[in-house]
Amino acid sequence: MHNLLAALLGLIEGLTEFLPVSSTAHLLIAEKLLRFSDPGGNFTVMIQLGAILAVVVLYFRRLWQAVNVLPGKAEARRFALSVIIAFLPAAVIGVIIHKLIGEMFENLTIICVALIVGGLALWLVDKFAPKPEYHDSMQLNFRTALLIGLFQCLAMIPGMSRSGSTLIGGMLSRVDKKAGAEFSFFLAIPTMLGAFTLDFVKSYKSLTSDQYGAIAIGFVVAFLAALVVIKPFVGFIQKRGYGFFALWRVLVGGAGLFLIYGLHAL
Repeated sequence: MHNLLAALLGLIEGLTEFLPVSSTAHLLIAEKLLRFSDPGGNFTVMIQLGAILAVVVLYFRRLWQAVNVLPGKAEARRFALSVIIAFLPAAVIGVIIHKLIGEMFENLTIICVALIVGGLALWLVDKFAPKPEYHDSMQLNFRTALLIGLFQCLAMIPGMSRSGSTLIGGMLSRVDKKAGAEFSFFLAIPTMLGAFTLDFVKSYKSLTSDQYGAIAIGFVVAFLAALVVIKPFVGFIQKRGYGFFALWRVLVGGAGLFLIYGLHAL
């Protein structure tokens, strides 16, 4: 794999991982257009951890403070447990249907339809969501955390977007946009670490030195790109909402379906 291609895909991953547009869909579509073969989705899954590392860096102070007081402060234990509760549904279901998820990665029609359906759902929920009651991402109750975690399971369908699904779950649970986005970031840490570990254990023996090099380049570029995107994204959604991202999803999904079916019909 050419280093420049690995860097380009890493850039796409970092710019889209935390936007509700599905980084996986954008990566898979780009890989198809660039004729890049990624058997089993190893490269696609593994470079996502680079973007997740950006969350740890940007929110390190808050996360470290929570960890430091974990033994003696009930609020910190409650936050940690809320993330674990939200993480568990995807962890359990992901292990059970891991093979099926890998097969869906190869189906561009599913990806494009999921982009459109998810975009329409994001627009509707953004427009008609109930008034927020929760404004602190570290103080969500367990029921709200579980509901967000259940919505995250929708992201197992490539194109639905892990970020988009959890943000929809947050809005429906009366979590405001900033708190919902931050909780989605925190939830991404164990979720993507688990996906990375599962994929690495499954495939590390078959990876070549060239693949490791490409993954390393994609990982670093994804990390740097995500560092640039996360904070402006939170500010943007607080002022403008998710309408732009919903429209983007529909356009990309529609363009993908046209390329798949429309050009063949011409």
